[in-house]
Amino acid sequence: MKKLGLVLLAAAVTTISCKNSESENSEKSNENEENVVTGKPAPNSDWNDLTTGDINDHWKGYNRDSITQWTLNDGTLHFVPKEGRNQSENLITKNSYTDFELSMEWKISEGGNSGFMWAVVEDKDLGEPYLTGPEIQVLDNEKHPDGKNGPNRHAGALYDMVAPPENATKPVGEWNSVVLKIDHKTNEGSVTQNGVKIVEFPVEGEGWEELVKNSKFADWDRFGKSKSGHIALQDHGHEVWFRNITIKELN
Repeated sequence: MKKLGLVLLAAAVTTISCKNSESENSEKSNENEENVVTGKPAPNSDWNDLTTGDINDHWKGYNRDSITQWTLNDGTLHFVPKEGRNQSENLITKNSYTDFELSMEWKISEGGNSGFMWAVVEDKDLGEPYLTGPEIQVLDNEKHPDGKNGPNRHAGALYDMVAPPENATKPVGEWNSVVLKIDHKTNEGSVTQNGVKIVEFPVEGEGWEELVKNSKFADWDRFGKSKSGHIALQDHGHEVWFRNITIKELN
């Protein structure tokens, strides 16, 4: 009887141990899954979160000493244009980047227009970041006039250069996830919106130069010439939100 009792006790301990292990594995799995779904970097990962802390920790105004029309609350950057303003207020990262993956979510106001750029050069002689940095479009495709100017102006497009082959944009008022990848070592750039890779393009060389030549930027002396630069969020005069902005530099 004593031997039987010991056997039953050992079996019970083993069962409890297995259940605890399964529970821990399940929790870890859910945690990893949550990181993938939300776009937030996993703890101790190579991703840097640009929407933590104070807005001035990671961002500054393009050619400006202060930020007055953007706010950062609970991880969401929100732009509201002030009435009577006479100058745009674009936001740029304090750091510069060359090869990277940039992940974020964006939401546009009804009839709104915005965008985000990379390889932006800050220069007092330049009034806007789009004079140097290529743009990924953020747009209300249905109600903003640019939506009628062709798919290379639609949300997710490499603006005026590469059009998405399909509409992977959610209705106005809903959050869209997007990942921009820029890799000069492989000469590859891509945009994945709401889980769908919608744009691919070369980032330098003859292929890139041909894209620029066939766009509105053909005669812009400094457009798309720099490999490295700031990430910019555009002030196009419309209310817009960005959140979960994380970036991973590629080695």
